Amino acid sequence: MKRILCLAIMTSILLASCNNEPSLQKYYVEKTENKNFIAVDLSPNMFNIDETKLADDEKAALKSFEKVNILAFKLNDKNKGEFETERIKLNEILKEEKYQQIMKYGSGKDGASVSFVGDDEHIDEFVFYANNKENGFAVVRVLGKDMNPTGIMTLMSVLKSADVDLEQLKSLQQMFEK
Repeated sequence: MKRILCLAIMTSILLASCNNEPSLQKYYVEKTENKNFIAVDLSPNMFNIDETKLADDEKAALKSFEKVNILAFKLNDKNKGEFETERIKLNEILKEEKYQQIMKYGSGKDGASVSFVGDDEHIDEFVFYANNKENGFAVVRVLGKDMNPTGIMTLMSVLKSADVDLEQLKSLQQMFEK
């Protein structure tokens, strides 16, 4: 009897802890196998950065960075309906309270936005989202620990001089070539 009660309690806890709220992480995982999407994960070691040449603030910015997830949908004549459905889903996810929008550009059908998860000095995720009714859309998640806007700008300047292994980005490049 004790075992059944213990099992029932553990099952209840497990089911209660499952979160059914939409999130970019769940969306990303669901869409990685869809033929209309291209998913790319980038790790910091892909950037081949020589940390011995970095200033302290650059090292701190790089240390706060964990990975980048890129998910892109390439629009064509056969998937216009799916494009609109997926665009609406992404817009709804990004309206969730945890995604704080910093900037938005364009109209409802074309444009871009930048959002983050966390607070001003302890950001766990930056989200760059762009969509275009002729090409498709892309969502880029920059994940880290205790990132901040200044650190992200510093990281971007460090990445400009990085020796990036572009082979990992070939599928994305080919997707948006005409």
